[in-house]
Formats: sequence, structure tokens, C-alpha cells
Amino acid sequence: MSAIDAGAAAPETPWRDEMRAMLQLSWPMVLTNLGQTAMTATDVLMMGRLGPDALAAGSLGANLYFMPLIFALGLMTAASPMIATELGRKRHSVRDVRRTVRQGLWLAIMVSIPIWFLLWQAEAILNAMGQEPRLAAMAGTYVRTLMWASMPFYGYLVLRSFISALERPRWALIIVFSAVAFNVLANWCLMYGNLGFPALGLPGSGIATTLSSALMFAGMAAVVVFERRFRRYRLFGRFWRADWPRLKSFLRLGMPIAALLLFEVSIFNAASFLMGLINAASIAAYAIAIQLASLSFMIPLGLGQAATVRVGRAYGAGDGPGVTRAGWTAYAMGVGFMAAAAAVMILFPYTLISAFIDLDAPENAEVVRLAATFLAFAGLFQIVDGAQAVAGGMLRGLHDTTVPMVYALIGYWGVGLPLGVALAFPGGLEGNGIWIGLSAGLAVVAALLLGRWLRRERLGLTAT
Repeated sequence: MSAIDAGAAAPETPWRDEMRAMLQLSWPMVLTNLGQTAMTATDVLMMGRLGPDALAAGSLGANLYFMPLIFALGLMTAASPMIATELGRKRHSVRDVRRTVRQGLWLAIMVSIPIWFLLWQAEAILNAMGQEPRLAAMAGTYVRTLMWASMPFYGYLVLRSFISALERPRWALIIVFSAVAFNVLANWCLMYGNLGFPALGLPGSGIATTLSSALMFAGMAAVVVFERRFRRYRLFGRFWRADWPRLKSFLRLGMPIAALLLFEVSIFNAASFLMGLINAASIAAYAIAIQLASLSFMIPLGLGQAATVRVGRAYGAGDGPGVTRAGWTAYAMGVGFMAAAAAVMILFPYTLISAFIDLDAPENAEVVRLAATFLAFAGLFQIVDGAQAVAGGMLRGLHDTTVPMVYALIGYWGVGLPLGVALAFPGGLEGNGIWIGLSAGLAVVAALLLGRWLRRERLGLTAT
């Protein structure tokens, strides 16, 4: 019995049933997100063993890679609310769901090609940004092996949206953790030269991630083709047939999501590049702190994804109270978790940092000191970061994406980045000033998104 069926089985306890349904849907999504982030965390951990310069260069390369990657990821994210709303309107819809997935896969191919052309120039781009030429050259070789991971990763995301909208996300969990295990082995072999493989250093990590992404897509494709619950959709049947109106709808919904995610993620990437203008130790410390913050962020992100599905199903079915219950349940769970995560970061910074770097090595002393300070700031913004992640998912379930995009532009680039730059350089706070700016930007966006959710009925964002 699906989570939505379970929620309908006992109408006398709707809030408790919604919490149960949200947990059933969200925990595989959360673990899947953690698995995907664990892949990146593994790369950072293993880069740290190559030395501070490799960690700094890898951080620069990864941040450059993620800027176009996250924009296209936002386009793929449109699949989830589209499929969820279609299933809310017509529970056993097959043709419309298949067409949406097909156009999502088309879009995955279409956006990957220009991204490859852009990332091939990674070294030149980093030099133009004023990064150290030595680090830019190392990062460039890494990105040229990493960039091929984008297309299979996008395809995986579209198929994951399909099974999640059907409230069957556990296959994605199995696949992503299999890919994480493979990524660890491939990194160990290709970065360090174990089991007879050449020691490729950073480029070896890029190859490992590309192979892991290909494994994720192949695994998900096998599931939707052979698993009984998904087989009837025949997602790859007549793949060559275009559906231009649906592709247009995909872009109309997905472009604002993509822009919102780009505004959000790019400010963290910009922070990494600004750290590079300070020194290599600041980049390395930032890489550690932001990786830990990213790991905790996966929980509210998963809850936001679940909220998109639950809100979208209720929205499509015309269930206004169901929209309210789904949204507030996810919001309370996400903010509550991030409060606990903030306490851990503030109280136990050195324990967390020790997973990434040797605390006792003299050459790491400055990185450790800065990372501990940065973690305190990361802990402070955990609550507002979780709030904006879940609120964004709630509004996506209502197909409300354009205004949240504007909010992101205002908060991240109108408030967060200018404030961070002003405090870091003219203000003399350096890396600490950048973190204060990030926190302020997240708080502004969280407040604006929550305000829009509270006004959803007045704005006409109601179930139909």
C-alpha cells in the first residue's frame, strides 16, 4: 500500500497520518541525497590525503563544475511536480507520465552538450577569475574528466523523479549507495594507483565520478524497464517521438526552478572563489565546512522533495486541507532536524574536521583553525537553510516557481553576496565575513518563501 493510500485509511487522524506518509516517502529520498553527497564527500576526503593544494584545486574544480550542473539539475527537477500533479488528477495515468519522463530525458541530452563545451575551458575560466595559475591548472585537468558525469546524472534524476512521484523511492536508495561504494573503490584505484591502476591524482577522481554516474543511470534504467510496478509505463518506448508542447511546459516550470537553484548554489561557489582570493588555506577550510553543511542539508532537501510530491498530489486532487497538512508537516520536520544539526556543528567542530584532515599535522594547522571557525558560522545558518529548502519544495508542489526564483535572486545576490564581500575585504573579516553574508542571504530567502506560503490562498495558489 502506498503512502498516499495509508494516509487515506484513517481520516480521523489526518496530521498523524500525514507525518507517517511523509516519513515513508522522505526517508529513502533523504538517504538517497545523503548517498549522492557522500560521493562528493568521498572525493573531498580522498583529495585531502593528496595534500592541501590538491584539496584546494579539487574544490575550485568541483565548484566550477557544479555551477552549470545545478542549473540543468533544476530543469530536471520539474519532472517531479509535473508527474505528481498528473497522478493526483488521474491516479492511474500512464501516457501523460510517460511523455513527461521522455521529454525530461530529451532535455538531459540537450543541456549536457553546451555544458561540456563550457567546462572544457575550466582552466581558462579559473584564471580569468583571478585564481592561482597553479591551482587553476590542477583544477582544469580534474574538470575535464569530471564533466562527462553530467548527462548520465541528469538521466538518473529524471528517472528518480518518476519513481518518487509514484511514492516508490527505495530503488533510488539502493542504486545510489551501490554507486557510492563503487566510487570509493574507483577513487582508491585511480587516484592513488592501487590494484595495478595508474596513480592519476585529481583526474582519477573525475573518472571515478563519471563511471559512478553512468552506473546510477544504468541501474535506474534497468529498474524502470524490469520492475513490475514500473514496467507498464514503457518509459523508453518510442523514445524518438517528440512532444513539443510538453517540452515547452517542462521548460516553463523548470527554468525558474533552475534559476533558483543556480542563484542558491552559485553563491556558495562564489564564496569558494572569494576564499581563493584570500589564500589556499581558506579554500581548503571552506571545502571542509561546506561539505559538512551539505551533508546535513540533505535531510531538509529530501523533505522538500517529499513535500513537492505530497503537496503536488493533493494539489492535483483538489484537496486544499491536504496541501496544508503536507506542507506544514515537512516544514516542521526539516527545521527541527536542522536545529539539532546546528548544535552538533557548534559543539563538536574538531571531531567533524578530523574526518577530512589530520588535526596533528603541522602543515594543516591553519586549515584546521579556519575550518573550526567556519563550522561555527555554518551551524548558525543551518535552521534558515533548512527552512528555505523545505519551503521551496512546498511551493513547487503548487507549481509556484517564478516568484521564488525572484526571491532567491534578491536574497542571495542582492543581500548575501554584497554583504559578504563588504565584510570580507573592506571590512577586514576575510572568510568570516563571507560566511556572515551567506547566512544573511539564506535568512532573507527563507523569510520570503515562508511568507508566500502563508499567503498562498490569497495569491490564488490553491488546489484545483
